[in-house]
Amino acid sequence: MAEPAPGRWEATAMVGVDDPAVHQLRSLLTLAEELHFGRAAARLYLTQPALSQQIRTLERRLGVQLFTRTSRRVTLTPLGHALLPLVRNVVDAADELRDAARHSPDDGDGPTLRLGLTDCAAALAATRRVIATLTTLHPGLNVDFHVLDLVEQTTALAIGKIDAAFVYLPAPEGFHAEPLTTEPRVVCVAASDPLARQPVLRLADLADRPMVGLAPEVSPSERSFWAMDPRPDGTRVRYTGHQVTRVESLLSAVSFDGATAFLPAVAAELFPRPDVRYRPVEGLVPCDFGVVWPADDQEKPGIALLQEVCCRLRDQGLPAGTMPAPAAPPAAVESAGDESAAAGTAAGTGPAGGLGVSFG
Repeated sequence: MAEPAPGRWEATAMVGVDDPAVHQLRSLLTLAEELHFGRAAARLYLTQPALSQQIRTLERRLGVQLFTRTSRRVTLTPLGHALLPLVRNVVDAADELRDAARHSPDDGDGPTLRLGLTDCAAALAATRRVIATLTTLHPGLNVDFHVLDLVEQTTALAIGKIDAAFVYLPAPEGFHAEPLTTEPRVVCVAASDPLARQPVLRLADLADRPMVGLAPEVSPSERSFWAMDPRPDGTRVRYTGHQVTRVESLLSAVSFDGATAFLPAVAAELFPRPDVRYRPVEGLVPCDFGVVWPADDQEKPGIALLQEVCCRLRDQGLPAGTMPAPAAPPAAVESAGDESAAAGTAAGTGPAGGLGVSFG
């Protein structure tokens, strides 16, 4: 059995049920400074609809109106203005708490690097190789892992809850990206769809099929890339009314509602379902997988070490997709001798890819 990986793993809930969330309060402060949804959303790495939704949710949870909105301007209400000092105190206290936790004595003397990743990213060979190499070369680095969905990752990066994230590119504006691997994309169609009977599809075959809608927090560049919108002939894509943030929800929309979606080819291995078929598409641009972090954080110690490892492994050549299955049962591997087993672990290609995962 593989040994537990260095670092702490946790599944992170980004939003409480009733109480205002810190990232919503931070959005309030930013909008109060800008008094313009477009500029505030850009500073927060959000779309305008996503920021509007956050403010509406915050107003509902507080039971008050914080802003007066017209077609020409945005202004704080008197009560909204009066609450600003309290909101700022809460956000500052949250930042102090986060910084104190990051530099607690139990973490040792080294820097802390908080990494976000989705369930899908955690299974990829590139992710596991980067983490294994990072913790081996820099044992003094304290690494924490946060399992998040696509939208939660972007929000967590923007508010400083995590330092970097393993994601499929492109990254939203304002983030630095280090590509690691490239892989084909496939289209997902319902098993009952006549298109599922064809081994290979063309983009023209999908012209009358809507794409599954993504959550409004997904950046326009990401939405455009993953829907290939517009298509090469200039046609705009139709979307369903869904607002998904996770692959399983996306696949359910494909299965039940006759929609389509483009995903990395590895999804066929990670998310096998009897009601969904994955098919290659001629002319569909491949996708890159990599690590992203806020562009302003380039000089942080943990980020500098992460970038060094990413560049080194990319130059050596990282495998796309998931870790390969063990070539032989444990007894046969042991009989091959310590030397071969050690070589497999060092390369990150052993039974657990040199990385054991433990979720608390």
